[in-house]
Amino acid sequence: MVASMAAAVRQSAQRLAPRQRILLDEGWRFHLGDPEGAGDAYLYDIRPQVTASADGKVADAVPEEAARVAASARQVLKPWILPSGNAFIADAAKRYQRPAGEPAIDAPFARAGFDDGAWKAVRLPHDWAIEGPFLASGPYGGMGRLKTWGPAWYRKTVRLDATDAGKSIFLDVDGAMAYASVWVNGRLAGGWPYGYNGFRIDLTPYLKAGADNQLAIRLDNTPESARWYPGAGLYRNVWLTKTAPLHVGQWGVKVTTPEVSPEAARVAWQVRLENAGKVPAMADVVTELFALDEQGRPGAAAVASSTSARTAVAPGAGIDVAGAARLPKPRLWGPLPNQKPNRYLARVTVRQDGRVVDRYETPFGIRSLRFDPDSGLVVNGEKVPLRGVNNHHDLGALGAAFNVRAAERQLQMLQEMGVNALRMSHNPPDPQLLELTDRMGIVVMDEVFDSWQRKKTPLDFHLIFPDWHEQDLRAMLRRDRNHPSIVMWSVGNEVGEQYTGEEGAAIGRELVAIAHQEDATRPATSAMNWAKADMPLPATMDVISLNYQGTGIRTLPGQFPAFRARFPDKVILHTESASALSSRGAYQFPVPGVASAAVRPGSGGDPATKQVSAYELFAADFGSSADRAFGALDQNPYTAGEFVWTGFDYLGEPTPYYDARSSYSGIIDLAGFKKDRYYLYQSRWRPELPMAHILPHWTWPERVGQVTPVHVFTSGDEAELFVNGKSQGRQKKAPYAYRLRWDYVNYEPGEVTVVAYRDGREWARSSVRTAGEAALLQAEADRAVIAGDGRDLAFVTVRVADKDGRTSPRASQRVRFKVEGAGELVATDNGDPTDLEAFPSPERAAFNGLVLGIVRARPGAQGDITVRASAPGLREAVVKVRAVRGED
Repeated sequence: MVASMAAAVRQSAQRLAPRQRILLDEGWRFHLGDPEGAGDAYLYDIRPQVTASADGKVADAVPEEAARVAASARQVLKPWILPSGNAFIADAAKRYQRPAGEPAIDAPFARAGFDDGAWKAVRLPHDWAIEGPFLASGPYGGMGRLKTWGPAWYRKTVRLDATDAGKSIFLDVDGAMAYASVWVNGRLAGGWPYGYNGFRIDLTPYLKAGADNQLAIRLDNTPESARWYPGAGLYRNVWLTKTAPLHVGQWGVKVTTPEVSPEAARVAWQVRLENAGKVPAMADVVTELFALDEQGRPGAAAVASSTSARTAVAPGAGIDVAGAARLPKPRLWGPLPNQKPNRYLARVTVRQDGRVVDRYETPFGIRSLRFDPDSGLVVNGEKVPLRGVNNHHDLGALGAAFNVRAAERQLQMLQEMGVNALRMSHNPPDPQLLELTDRMGIVVMDEVFDSWQRKKTPLDFHLIFPDWHEQDLRAMLRRDRNHPSIVMWSVGNEVGEQYTGEEGAAIGRELVAIAHQEDATRPATSAMNWAKADMPLPATMDVISLNYQGTGIRTLPGQFPAFRARFPDKVILHTESASALSSRGAYQFPVPGVASAAVRPGSGGDPATKQVSAYELFAADFGSSADRAFGALDQNPYTAGEFVWTGFDYLGEPTPYYDARSSYSGIIDLAGFKKDRYYLYQSRWRPELPMAHILPHWTWPERVGQVTPVHVFTSGDEAELFVNGKSQGRQKKAPYAYRLRWDYVNYEPGEVTVVAYRDGREWARSSVRTAGEAALLQAEADRAVIAGDGRDLAFVTVRVADKDGRTSPRASQRVRFKVEGAGELVATDNGDPTDLEAFPSPERAAFNGLVLGIVRARPGAQGDITVRASAPGLREAVVKVRAVRGED
């Protein structure tokens, strides 16, 4: 899919002439730090002083009031940066005027004549922090024990042709962490503070046609800025867009489907035309609709076409041009597995005086959405229970630098488990992730903020919320509104304004109103972990989204019934459920006879190893096991479903052990290895799949004769367990029980087998056997062929095994990777949240028998990539991957 997506981008660029959208991911130079002696010269704004650092604060701690900063006469860049967001401020009277002069800064790194030959050559997307080293001590476990803060500069020479004279030229950045300032030929062109949003800077006044131009981007991510690993650098794609003065504006095509049925659909659109020229322009707009195939390629013939009346666009102004078409027998977009994610393309062609001056394409989908308080989400007339997960934006060992294949692999694993929904926690994602959810048929809750005016960390988004919340919210909405996978917007997560009564509700109303202005087709919500049904904030939301409260936080009762009684006409869902914790393969004894428990020393937690038991019964203090969360949903059947916290382990927020690097909450670990909990969710979310899963493993030489509980996750309704052929009894699932437990099995080496039944008939069976001493390595790549574009990836799993090929489930041998031929090693991992070895290391200890190597082809390379894995005393494993011509 990666190669096909790249080909589609290239073909699109060819089709879209005279508009050019050029990927600027090559040829950058990178430097960490400001020029010597710069001090605070480049500061965006005065920041509060952080006098004491804290780590390990409970995740549901009450957000605090913002610290007050004394007025200062010191120059900051804020007055020059604020105008960059003017296009997203609805009230023209509130837009910002750029100061007449330039900031009084000598910016040598921004000048064309500066020699950056000693700077590091990098390719975007680039996360400079992910290489480490990890911080072994100090208070930064919450941010992943990686230093992400401090100023950083990127420089690139951009050559313009003489024919570019008179064009409008923009820099489009999909994401930069954070407080970006953009400099062109030594002058400050603009910037954007929020590190998760895409933004556009008009470079036209600063560029010279027919010459080399120096582009420099400074970033200044702050410490104490997040509760998780934020990443660092230009971690998403950067583009140069060239248009005629009369052109379609940024994210300037809005497509809706107000009438949808299997027989016919009405597709409506609105095109924003902008005239950057000095004279009026007469415009004709032709809009054509095309069906897209599974690879995103449009058909040869349009399925509908419409031409607007000729329209005058004043200089320096913009207008909206509307149109509509009726499609018979539309191919509807809907989530898998019951529906198909069919898509269309709107191609807008702008003519001025009969000459084509712009062409702009927007993929979209035709589908109907309905939110029913009793049925939840209804897509194209079908109830779609939300079987979702939350995911943070890092890609494990790859960090925040977005990679299409890495994200696709995550989504494929989640879909195999039964996932049909994804919540973006807690920020706008890379746009390529939404392209994947569109293609793969996964519904999305798109989220913009983790905080409003009240802070969770001393230097988080609350510092810029008053100045930037409208711009950032509208920017996300306009960028993402045509993605059919998005079914609702979230304007906040566990914000401190839950605690401020009507004052907080006023902010909620403002944000929801903005969402409705930009997109009236989807509801808006905010995830709440404290606000109760009788408080002001919930009433401002279209959908009631509860974090953990539905099940019940700590000793408090579940809140689903109270919200149902107060809001009988609103959909209610669990935006964060469970927050169960575990370390893959790290079972601890004794096992308590409970369905859910908070992690405590000796009961699910081991402070010495900093691992959490993999029996999948334990959770954060405010959370619950998956079993308990399932029960809360089933006992309140009007709920729309859940987004589990989380699909994958992520860097940072390592509750309960903040000396670790990564979270314990994932259903899948940081390396992409499945925990036992994966099969518990699969048994619930894919009831049609015959499956049975046994835990724990059965290699416990020190436990002979000791009680070693055996649990089974199955989509069957009953099962019988055997140890070395001897029955341990047959059990049926009790009401609101989601696993089968044999809690008094005595360990003896050999084989454990389970036979699962459904409706009295054998449904599935599974076995685990005792492994012998480690003797060899086994290696398997997730794909045999990858694109040779330097971006596509192969994920190589290495298992430590005995002589018969059984995985040694407690093995920890150090494994060394060696890559030969057309490829190179990118990173290694093992899923151990306590492992502080740098990700680029070619050698890594196995964690409970598994270790991962991530491999790519060198840019432009073709041929075999040979991956060798070796460990002292074990037989080497070799796997080959073939690199083919990449569609770069």
